[in-house]
Amino acid sequence: MPKQRAHGDGGLYWSETRQRWIAEITIGYTPAGRRITRKAAGRTKTEAKTKLKEVLRDHEDGLAIAPSDYTVERAVNDWLAYGLSGRDEDTIKLYTNICRLHVVPALGKRKLRDLRADDVDKWLASKSGSLSTRTLQIMHSCLNRAIKRAMARDKVKRNVVELCSVPTGTAGRPSKALTFAQAEAVLTAAEGTRMHAYMFRATLHEDVVGLSVADGVDQ
Repeated sequence: MPKQRAHGDGGLYWSETRQRWIAEITIGYTPAGRRITRKAAGRTKTEAKTKLKEVLRDHEDGLAIAPSDYTVERAVNDWLAYGLSGRDEDTIKLYTNICRLHVVPALGKRKLRDLRADDVDKWLASKSGSLSTRTLQIMHSCLNRAIKRAMARDKVKRNVVELCSVPTGTAGRPSKALTFAQAEAVLTAAEGTRMHAYMFRATLHEDVVGLSVADGVDQ
C-alpha cells in the first residue's frame, strides 16, 4: 500500500483514514504564507484526478461549490434556521413541517451539487396523486428558497428548482361556506325568530370582510 504523504506535499496520495486517493494542487498562498489548495478524493487514482480537474475548472470559472458531502438536507436546515427571519410562528411551523414531511425524506440525502431538475420533477409528480396543488406549491417554494440561499453562499452553481413547474395535485377540501342562495334561504327560513337578527349581522359581516379582501387583491 502506498505510503500517505505528509500534508503540504500535494500531488496524488493515498489517505488511509478515508480509504481514498487524494489529488491535491496548490493554487496560491495566503498573506501569511500558507498554501491555498484544492483537493478531490476518489476510489482510484483516475477518479481522484478527474474530480480535481472538475474542481479546478469550477475555480477558474469563478464558481465556488460546496464540499462533496453538502446535502439537500443541510441546505434546507440552514434555510429553516437562518432564512425565515421576520416570519410569523405559523408560517415557520408550516414550512418546517412541509420540509420535515416531504422535502427531506425524499431528497435530503442527495448531494446538493448532484441534484438535477429531473429529480425535482419526479419528486413533485410522485406527490401529486396524494397532495393538493397548494401543498405542492409550498413544497416547491421551500426547496426553491433553500437552494437560492445555498447558491448565494457559493454552495451550488445554480438553482435547478427554478427550472421545474408545479404539477396539478388533488382537489382541496371542499369549502364549508354557504353559497349566496343557501344563505338567503336560511335567512328567509329564520324570519320572525330571534335568530334572524343575529344571522343577518353575521352574514353582513362576512360580506364586508369579503369585499375588503377583494379590494386588497385588486390593489
